[in-house]
Formats: sequence, C-alpha cells, structure tokens
Amino acid sequence: MNRPSGAPLIKNLELKVGVLLVSTVLLITGFVVYSLYARGAFHSTQSLTLIAPEAEGVSIGMPMTFSGFPIGEVKRMELGEDGKVRLEIAIPTEDARWLRESSVFTLEKSLVGGAKIKAHTANLSDKPLAAGAARTLLTGDAAQEIPVLIQQVKDILKNVADMTGKDSHINHTLANVENVTARMTGEYGVLEGVLGDREKARHVVAALEKANALLTNLNGVSLKVDGVLAKTDSRVFGPEGVIDQAQLSITKINGILGDVRESLKKADALLANAQTASADLPKITGNVREATADMTQLRTEIDESARKVNHLINEINKKWPFARDVEIKTP
Repeated sequence: MNRPSGAPLIKNLELKVGVLLVSTVLLITGFVVYSLYARGAFHSTQSLTLIAPEAEGVSIGMPMTFSGFPIGEVKRMELGEDGKVRLEIAIPTEDARWLRESSVFTLEKSLVGGAKIKAHTANLSDKPLAAGAARTLLTGDAAQEIPVLIQQVKDILKNVADMTGKDSHINHTLANVENVTARMTGEYGVLEGVLGDREKARHVVAALEKANALLTNLNGVSLKVDGVLAKTDSRVFGPEGVIDQAQLSITKINGILGDVRESLKKADALLANAQTASADLPKITGNVREATADMTQLRTEIDESARKVNHLINEINKKWPFARDVEIKTP
C-alpha cells in the first residue's frame, strides 16, 4: 500500500504514546496518594464514640474542634438499638493528647451556619482519654429556645399592656400621686398632702405650737425648781444650815441629859438615905429639915434641866418641821 506523498511521518509514535499514558497514570496515582496523605489516611488514629439523642445537621467528614482547631472528624454514623445516634470520631494520635477523662463534648446548632462538634477540656492534667471510649454528646439547639423566648416576649408585652391600660393600678396610683402633690402646694405643704385636708393640717400645726409653748413653760418651771432645790440644799446641808444646827442642838441636849442624870443620881442617894432613916425614927425627925431642903434644891435643878430641854426642842421645831410636839413635864 502506498502512503500519501504529502503526509509527514512521526517517528517512535508508539513509544511516545506509551510514555504519555504511563506519565498520566503516575500523575493520577501520585495525586490520589497525596490526597490521602493530606487527609490523614496514613496517620495513626484512635476512635471515639459519641452518643447523642439526635444527629440533625451532622454528616460524615464533619470536623470535631478543640479551641477552634480541628482534631478529628466523623467517620461513621449509625442508629443504635436504644434509638440514639452513635457517631464514630477518628482522632489523630498526636491530637488525642488534648482529650482527657473529664473532657466534655457538645453539639452546637446556631441560627446561622451549620452544626459544630466541640471538645472541652478544663484540666489537661487529668488522665488521658482511652482509645475507643464512649462519651455522651451534649446537644444545644438555639432554634429550640425561640418558641420559649417568643412566649416570654408575649407575656411581657401583655403585662406592659395591662400596666399601661386606662384602668390599670399604675394609672390609679399616678392619679393619687398627682392629688397628693397638688395638696402639697398648699399653705401647709407636705403636712397637708399627707393628712389630705387643710383643716386637719391647721389643727396639727396649732397642736405643735401649743406643745412648744408648754415646753417653754415647763423649761421655766424646771429652772425655778432647780433654784429652789439649790436654796434648799444650801439651807439644809450648807454651812450653818439645819443639819449643822441640829447637830449642835443634839450636843447641847446630850449635855443637859448628863445634868439630868446627875440630878437623878442625887435623888437616888436621897431615897437611899430615906430608906435608911426609916429604920431609925429618931434620926428621921432630926434630919427632916435637911432632907426637905435637899429635895427642894433637887426639884429646882430638875425643873431647870427640863426647861432647857424644852427650849432646845422648840428651837429645833422652828428650824425643822417635825411631825409631833415634844414636851417634857416635871412630875
């Protein structure tokens, strides 16, 4: 068969095509291997099972973050016999050091954006989390709180409407406050506003004025009483007062009583002489005149002592208001 004279000939066409095919296969294989390496297919990992009541918004390949950095991803999801979702998380061994026995795992669903699985570790010194451990995944859906918030807002708005209504308690209270403040602008000010009547306020002011006048009078009386008490104290307890004079009088009475005692002793002696004389009548007759003279003198001394005592008692009565009169009478 004759070739066209104008067609150029390609040397080693089969070899070039073979090299191109081999290069393409190698390039595709390298890309796949690199992709697997980049995705951690050749890294050592450990598994973690998270159990959640529902897994809405969770998908295979979703990352699990710790402090904002991805440290694992969802490898498999299944529904357990108890109706709960079991998520298998693959965690690189080098990143497993951030997880501890006390770590907490949450599934957060925000109003904007997708769901996020987060790990929280409060104390990195706790025991490391074992491979293949199962933990509860705590869910928090912000959208579930919206109906509750809406209902609370409705209740608040209803309460505000009730408070600002025409017949509400606040309006009645404000009306009463307005009346009170209007009364306070009167002649008696706050007192009239509190009592609610101008006449009552006037009576209260009048009573206060009388009380002030009474207090003034009582103050004057108290000053007078203080003066009287001061004078009484000076008259009674001061120098040459009643107490001093009474003491002097008592001293004089004691002296007079001493004289009376001496007179009584003389009387006793005379009585003893009389008894002795009764045994001897002739001697009595001889001594009658002498005994009579002695008795007369003794009576005179006793009367004089009694008069002195009465005089002192009268002096004491003049200086001190005793309750009873004392008078010494001679026999």
